[in-house]
Amino acid sequence: MKTIIVIPARLKSTRLPGKMLLDLGGKPVIQRVYEACLKSTLHQEIWIAADSNEVFNVCKTFTNNVLMTREDHPSGTDRIAEVAATIPCDMVINVQGDEPFFDADIVDRLITALQQSGADMGSVYAPVADLDELHNPNLVKVVTDMNDFALYFSRYAIPFSRDTILDDASAYKKHMGVYAYKASFLPEFVKLPVSFLEASEKLEQLRAIENGYKIKMIAVAGFEKGVDTPEDLEHARKKIADNGIV
Repeated sequence: MKTIIVIPARLKSTRLPGKMLLDLGGKPVIQRVYEACLKSTLHQEIWIAADSNEVFNVCKTFTNNVLMTREDHPSGTDRIAEVAATIPCDMVINVQGDEPFFDADIVDRLITALQQSGADMGSVYAPVADLDELHNPNLVKVVTDMNDFALYFSRYAIPFSRDTILDDASAYKKHMGVYAYKASFLPEFVKLPVSFLEASEKLEQLRAIENGYKIKMIAVAGFEKGVDTPEDLEHARKKIADNGIV
């Protein structure tokens, strides 16, 4: 099977404008993500899906594998589908462009999980660290069945604890926005209208669930938060400096 990694790189961001191109220890954030993905062993190619000339030109300074995609895609998955329609492949891994400390081993595990499960999509979860995370709407939670297929994703703390006041959130699962897709699934996905659940939660994976598609989840011990805010950027810069990352 030919597997490609695609990194969507949008210039616009509400909380941190132009974050893909901001400096992170002498390199733009998007380059840090690209270099992290290079450590995966089971993929064949890595492509960056740019939405603007500015992003395209910066990415061209460190790789030739950059494609210009439409600016008006309603979701990252729609952008991934445009790339998959251009680059022949059997499986696509979607890594967010704001995850500079991404663990590439996750890519290899996702590829294996999707092959073995027969699901249309795959993604990642970790235990919720504390109650602040649990009640943070910017941190998506997921509920899975006994075989680790996703039942629902929400910005709300699910499942709701009716009878017990929680003092520990570790039984809850937080979602990491890394996805694996069968390439054959993507054209089907983009034909589906934005679903009620997707529109309500602003989570594109709910479009797949609401239409009956399976999402296989894999568990990881934890993951570094992406660069979403100015505070996240400063945290990432400090980590780069403190650890002597080149």
